[in-house]
Amino acid sequence: IALAAGVNMMLTPDLTVVFSRARMMSPNGRCKAFDNDADGYVRGEGCGVVVLKPLDRARADGDQVLAVVRGSAINHGGRGNGLTAPTRRGQEAVIRTALANGGVDPAEVDFVEAHGTGTPLGDPIEMAALADVLAAGRSTEEALWIGSIKTNIGHLEAAAGIAGMIKATLALKHKVVPRHLHFQTLNADIPADGPLRI
Repeated sequence: IALAAGVNMMLTPDLTVVFSRARMMSPNGRCKAFDNDADGYVRGEGCGVVVLKPLDRARADGDQVLAVVRGSAINHGGRGNGLTAPTRRGQEAVIRTALANGGVDPAEVDFVEAHGTGTPLGDPIEMAALADVLAAGRSTEEALWIGSIKTNIGHLEAAAGIAGMIKATLALKHKVVPRHLHFQTLNADIPADGPLRI
């Protein structure tokens, strides 16, 4: 048995001031991931914890299984242009590795809980990586839905991953993906003619 947890608390204003001065944060406090008006990320506080068990043990213990983690991966994108400019190559590699580790065919994926911070540079890079790995061979009628919990609760920084995992798990349980907020028009740097849908 293992616990996966994340906690983010903003106890002092120092980082918010630094990020604001660096123009990394949305001036109106709205995360507009993948939108043409995306203008920065929004900080959020939160805590999330999930219990992880081998599937056989969870079933033997009579636990309610909400989701199965079939594979995971971590990597580093290598040398890039800084924290706010992720590398497409690194993102593609981690997606491919997670799919391979889980034995998942890219065509089986219907929904991605994306990083989606709401930055005009990072969002198109992330969408390009997702399209390269998951849209190949998929017709435009076979929608691949993309969402980001950051539009709902902000970027929980150290707890962002666990928040996204909890959202995806609840979406599976309830068979509904929560609404992706503050989205009006697709970022002009993201192709609109493929199967990826917000």
